[in-house]
Amino acid sequence: MTTIASQPLTSEKNMLLCHFFNEKNQVVIARISNIPNWYLERVVFPAQRFLFEAPEGAVLEIHSPETATIQEDTIPCHELSVKEGAIQN
Repeated sequence: MTTIASQPLTSEKNMLLCHFFNEKNQVVIARISNIPNWYLERVVFPAQRFLFEAPEGAVLEIHSPETATIQEDTIPCHELSVKEGAIQN
């Protein structure tokens, strides 16, 4: 499993705890690259959950490994943020 992440070097104080679930039947690459001096990239397998922390203004890009340069989807991280009490047993 490949994970590349850099420590936040921005003055961004509002970090979000986010959750992404790969519902596709293929591996995808999840990437955040729109925040200056901050970068995250992760390979997410089918049916795998990815829990990560990101600055409030971040956007998660979803790429297919076959077409790594073509972006399949973009999701604002505030839409992926975990809300208190959202996870139930």
